[in-house]
Formats: sequence, structure tokens, C-alpha cells
Amino acid sequence: MADFYELLGVSRDADSDTLKRAYRQQARKYHPDVNKEAGAEEKFKEIGKAYEVLSDSQKRARYDQFGEAGLGGAAGMPDMGDMGGFADLFETFFNGFGGSGSPGGGGRPQRRGPQQGDDLRYDLTIDFDKAIFGQEKEIKVPHLETCDVCRGTGAKQGTGPVTCPTCSGAGQVRRATRTPFGSFTQVAECPTCGGTGQIIKDPCNSCGGKGVKQVRKQLRINIPAGVDSGTRLRVSGEGNAGLKGGPSGDLYVFLKVKNHPNLKRDGLTILSEVNISYLQAILGDTIEIETVDGPTKLQIPVGTQPNSILNLENKGVPKLGNPVARGNHQVSVKIKLPTKLSDSERNLLEELAGHYSARGPQHHYHKSGLFGKLFGKN
Repeated sequence: MADFYELLGVSRDADSDTLKRAYRQQARKYHPDVNKEAGAEEKFKEIGKAYEVLSDSQKRARYDQFGEAGLGGAAGMPDMGDMGGFADLFETFFNGFGGSGSPGGGGRPQRRGPQQGDDLRYDLTIDFDKAIFGQEKEIKVPHLETCDVCRGTGAKQGTGPVTCPTCSGAGQVRRATRTPFGSFTQVAECPTCGGTGQIIKDPCNSCGGKGVKQVRKQLRINIPAGVDSGTRLRVSGEGNAGLKGGPSGDLYVFLKVKNHPNLKRDGLTILSEVNISYLQAILGDTIEIETVDGPTKLQIPVGTQPNSILNLENKGVPKLGNPVARGNHQVSVKIKLPTKLSDSERNLLEELAGHYSARGPQHHYHKSGLFGKLFGKN
């Protein structure tokens, strides 16, 4: 299925009114009674599912964090409710017996006490240099916070939860199930109260009885020096709020580092290339190159060979957790040979070639050795 926000044509921070308007507009457009095109009915169903999820703060939070996989059930597994009598039989054997093996015991644990909030994931892209030396970054994270009106109870001010009339506060309901093996008593979570044993008779107008509301919170996080793509930062207590006074979950920030146009990274080592002329390679030189610390002088030794690696110590990446220790910057030297020569340049080179040729075959640099390497004459 397509992204729910894209289906409704809204941004990821759309409020409830915007979602409702978008849903009505898309539903009218693809309603089977109005739109007779192929695929319109399926699109109408997808739009309905998208709105059902995004209009519920808790479902929306799970969807924002995990996508459709967070809406319940293992991926690729059928819903037990769609299995008819087989589901009843399956649940009877696994939920309808207690530790002693007698019908009617056990059942699912009741969720009466405080519940810890869900952890959240936030993907953050940072610049290359910020990953090297670290930074403080402000981010806005959508998460669930305890309702400040009802203080998380979900009930209107002056009221509170009441005993569930369906299960009489037990949090569980029993029903007899007939199978080919006989009749069994199945214990299941109460569908009315969700296993809590209580319901909200007069829900809070601010949170709709959920006890939590989705908000976008602005956080300032510290990105340490030396991080790389895939680094995970944990921000304690900044996930979804817990229910019934439970602790909040944590926020996990996953980092992705942008590429640099001239520099590459290999662990703690910075890699780059530099192009020099053949005269600089022969005679040596001092040039300026780009490093993570800014422009830096690089000494080109006399007689530098093509593809030589020159090393700048302590100009690499700081070690994560110990920024005093740094890697090196390795520079690969590329030598540029001229494609055209002036007459004076050609005369000088021919004179140089002849000079070495006259000294004997062992010094034929125009055929081998330094002269050959520079001009490709082997």
C-alpha cells in the first residue's frame, strides 16, 4: 500500500481538521458510486484505511515509527479474526487453559497498571564536517505526550474511570466454544475495556479519552565528534508518553552523513586526491590542499611518483568517545602530463632526453626510468 499521508495528500504534521478535510475530498473523488474507473473502489478502501489510522493518535504514532508493520500482527501472517472457528480452537488450546491444565484458567495478562511508552525512531541527515567535529542540533519530533487537561486519565475533569459493565472489572470475558474435541471455556481479553477492567464514561474533550495527545516537540540534541552514517543516538525519556502514569519511552536518532565533494572517509582516515604537474613531481613543491581542518600546506617531495600516498598525521577523524585521538589524512598524488608543448618546452625536454641518452643505455630516461614514467615511453 502507498504511504498513508500520500494517499490523503497531506503532510506528515497535518492536524486532525486537515486530515478530515483531505479524507472527505478523496473519498468523494473515488467513491464507487461516483467514480466508475477501474481501481477506484480499491483506492476508496485504501483511503478509508489511511484515515482510520491517521485519525487515531496512538495508531498514527505507531505508523509514523514503524509504518504498516507497527499496526499489529507479524508481517505476512493472517489476522486471527479472519480464521473463523480455527481461531477459536487455536485460542482455546493456548489461552483457555491455566497452569493446571483445567479449562477456564490463565488468559492474557491484564493491562491494569502503568504502561511504558513506545520508543521512537528519528532519521537525521547531517553535513560531513558536522559528523567530524560534532554539533548541537535542534529537531522537531512528533510523539505522544500526557494530556495536560486530564493528566493522563482520559476522563473529563471531576470524573474518572468506572468499572467496565461487560466484564465487571475482571478485564476478561469467558465464552464456551464447541470443537470436535468437546466444549471448552475460552478466556479472552474484554473487548470493551481492552483488559483494563475500567472504561471512560465521560472522555476528556482534549484527548478524546486517550490520556495522551500527539504533539511535535522541539529538542536540542548533542551530536558527538566522530559519528558516521548508521550511528544511533539515544535520547532518554523522549519517546511516547506512558499510559496510566507509566514512564516514557526513549528516542533513537539514526544518523546519515552527507557526502563531501572532495573528501572521503574510511573509518578514522580521511582520503583525498591532488593533481600536480610533472615538474612539481620532479622538483618538489609545497601546495595547499583541502582538509577537514581547512586549507593546509602539503609538502611534495622531490621525485614524487604517480599514485604516491602522502600522509598528514592527526588530520583525520576524531575517535568517537575520545576526540583527542584522531586519524590521519592520506593524499593520493595524481601527476598531470601536458598534452601540448610550446617550442621552447619541447626543445628543453629534447635536450634533457638527449643529455641522458648520451650518458649510455643505462641512463636512457626517454625510454625507461623517470623520463619514461612521466611520458609513458616504456
